[in-house]
Amino acid sequence: MGILRTGTTSAAVRIQVPRTGRPALQSPIKAPRLEAAGLPLELPLDQVLVGDCVAALERLPPASVDLVFADPPYNLQLGGDLRRPDDSLVDAVDDDWDKFSSFADYDAFTRAWLTACRRVLKPDGALWVIGSYHNIFRVGSILQDLGFWMLNDIVWRKANPMPNFRGRRFTNAHETLIWAARGASSKYTFHYEALKGGNDDLQMRSDWYLPLCTGEERLKDDAGVKVHPTQKPEALLARVMLSASNPGDVILDPFFGTGTTGAVAKALGRRFIGLERDPAYAAAARKRIAAIEPLPPEAYSTAPSKRSEPRVPFLSLVEAGLVKAGESVTDEKRRHKATIRADGTLMLGPAVGSIHKVGALAQGLPSCNGWTFWHVDRPAGLMLLDVLRGEIRAQMTAA
Repeated sequence: MGILRTGTTSAAVRIQVPRTGRPALQSPIKAPRLEAAGLPLELPLDQVLVGDCVAALERLPPASVDLVFADPPYNLQLGGDLRRPDDSLVDAVDDDWDKFSSFADYDAFTRAWLTACRRVLKPDGALWVIGSYHNIFRVGSILQDLGFWMLNDIVWRKANPMPNFRGRRFTNAHETLIWAARGASSKYTFHYEALKGGNDDLQMRSDWYLPLCTGEERLKDDAGVKVHPTQKPEALLARVMLSASNPGDVILDPFFGTGTTGAVAKALGRRFIGLERDPAYAAAARKRIAAIEPLPPEAYSTAPSKRSEPRVPFLSLVEAGLVKAGESVTDEKRRHKATIRADGTLMLGPAVGSIHKVGALAQGLPSCNGWTFWHVDRPAGLMLLDVLRGEIRAQMTAA
């Protein structure tokens, strides 16, 4: 099951009451208690609510959700059965929930659920929506009309796409995800350094090569028929959550289906709210999520950002005796050499300045990170100044 593990789950979760702050104990699959006016007394965390998504969203308190992941109907507009060259029938998406009478009807539906999602998003929240060429451009236009702020479009390149059986078009080998902040001033979450670290220290690109949902991960009924035609892979949801949310965040999925969002959220220490109008899908999702055993916190906890670490001036290294005035620093290939001064600056010829300015001057560049450019000689070889800075930070943390 990809990143997920099966096991037992507790029968209840502690939920904070948004209006009064009173705690309540509630079953994760029990419907929430509602006020007469229609607003919830309790945020329905880790629950699957059955019904129309817009109506359900209107019952949630405003600014209560950190992240929305939406996999709405694509409005595929299939004109009839899709068949292979041997005339066998392709198991395509022809469910009623994907059928709309017109583009105007689809646009009105899209505007309604996006408006409702924006209301429940926190000011610094964000939304991800996935689609195909049939709908994603319409969705993107409406997103901008409503005030969402586009951050990226992500291409999910499928490792095993369905071929174009008629040979009249290119094989449709990708889907598109839009990542948008609630507004232009939102301080959205993005774990740049963690993603880079897991990507061989290269920036994570906006094209993701991932397989379709297959094998044991694909939910099937007793007859071996897949429960949902468009079940998304856990790896896709895991990358979304690891990149744009924190442990404990509330993830809302207004088109919950068979619960991939909830399953991955539970495994990764997030909370979820699932909205699904089909009772059969909701039942399958609850059963699936109940079997998920969360990963240990150390497997998903957010790595500290370098920007969040305490500032350490180079002078602190001199004062701590980790480097000495009069000692030389050099680059990795020993092409440049500067002298450390007692005041924490460097001297390169007649020039005196910070480790950054002198590093830039040595290379003829407008800027330089002196911590990762300059080294000092030690018995074991050259050592980055950044490593010595880490020693100071460790002492500060211990203190």
